[in-house]
Amino acid sequence: MSEDIFKQVVSHAKEYGFVFPSSEIYDGLGAVYDYGQNGVELKNNLRQYWWKAMTQLHENIVGIDAAIFMHPKTWKASGHVDGFSDPMIDNKDSKKRYRADQLLEDKIARYEKDGKTQKAEQLQHELDQALLDSNLVQLKTLIEQHEIVCPISGTRNWTDVRQFNLMFSTEMGAMAEDADKIYLRPETAQGIFVNFLNVQKTGRMKIPFGIAQTGKAFRNEIIARQFIMRMREFEQMEMQFFVRPGTQKHWYEYWKEARLNWHKKLGLGEQNYRYHDHVKLAHYADAAVDIEFNFPFGFKELEGIHSRTDFDLRNHQELSGKKLQFFDNELDESGKPYGNYIPYVVETSVGLDRLFLAVLCASYKEEEVINEDKKDTRVVLTIPPVLAPYKVAVFPLTKKDGLPEVARNIINDLKIDYTCFYEEKDAIGKRYRRQDAIGTPFCITVDHESLENQTVTIRYRDSMKQERIAIADIKKILADEINWHKLLA
Repeated sequence: MSEDIFKQVVSHAKEYGFVFPSSEIYDGLGAVYDYGQNGVELKNNLRQYWWKAMTQLHENIVGIDAAIFMHPKTWKASGHVDGFSDPMIDNKDSKKRYRADQLLEDKIARYEKDGKTQKAEQLQHELDQALLDSNLVQLKTLIEQHEIVCPISGTRNWTDVRQFNLMFSTEMGAMAEDADKIYLRPETAQGIFVNFLNVQKTGRMKIPFGIAQTGKAFRNEIIARQFIMRMREFEQMEMQFFVRPGTQKHWYEYWKEARLNWHKKLGLGEQNYRYHDHVKLAHYADAAVDIEFNFPFGFKELEGIHSRTDFDLRNHQELSGKKLQFFDNELDESGKPYGNYIPYVVETSVGLDRLFLAVLCASYKEEEVINEDKKDTRVVLTIPPVLAPYKVAVFPLTKKDGLPEVARNIINDLKIDYTCFYEEKDAIGKRYRRQDAIGTPFCITVDHESLENQTVTIRYRDSMKQERIAIADIKKILADEINWHKLLA
């Protein structure tokens, strides 16, 4: 049933202008998508929700926008050149390539679905250990032991498991023979680290403080699947929080709780979130946890919180020869200044596209309603009003008698503060259904009574309740319902 719902969400996303396959007229480009007119509004609103929560509500967090292209040594210092790879395996019959760990994770999910909890737990333990040890032979053994078949060929004729680097490379330079090899960034964090001193000095920042950034990242995912869940071009929202060495565990726990609370305020259902502590830690971390969301295809990572130690700043300092340190004149327990040190870092990293997908999946509803004593079905997106692509739709009941002019005047009065939608085609019921399908929380209908007493009908998306209000009260009603306080307070 969940997989069917997911297919409906994907279809709905295209039909109503949220997400399109990229370059579709040329049969598309694998794992690359374009955001349509409604999708880009929702995506912008989600980005703004994160940005406000990070930079506007915290005096000690500021934002930057670093370039996508960075000096090649950046990725040597970060460890991406030598160690940014996934374990891949090919099926000899279908010629298809898969991530070995994802094949095993799918098997674990099937065990759980079939009630084979003990088998799922045992395989999860063995998978975690194989990944922790980077044991490619053991991954192949697990695939064989659990009789995992290729989804295309249905056979178990596998190659050995090998590592595949995920970075896209290109060349920079006017002449081919003089061109330097550079990379499209696989994450946005390094742009923050190399600007640590620039921000700290120009902003006169004191430890602890954070630097936030949103932007595109690129990974050559061989197995990209589940719609916009895993793409080759995606957007991250990351914050690096610089702390005094020895305090990183405190701040790790602080951000772990704070970020989960931020997600829960979206109203997508608290039961849809859980923590997943990492058994296999990245080379830079001393603690890591994922906030997972219950998508129609199961719990998957939505955000990661990582205690990155001083790995990044220390490596950039060594490779660049520039000191990336902070002089802390606060006094320690003995009354002496802490002095110079390389800060430790706690990172929060959200996939904006995954957050978008979570909102879309959780807000998608098919409801049975009674319309003129007949049963009907409506599809509605119950997106939080402040995040909805359009906040209000205004309809003249007919195309004549001065009703369109009144409707246009209302939109002109609202459009500075809200994204507005105007439509005068089709019966009013069909117009309501179209707005339900894109998540518009309020519809206002102008009729002949509006000309007589300056009132309109306002219709609420979630309850479908309708009431008569004065045109002069529209702004106040919308202001009470559509504001950032409901999410950020």
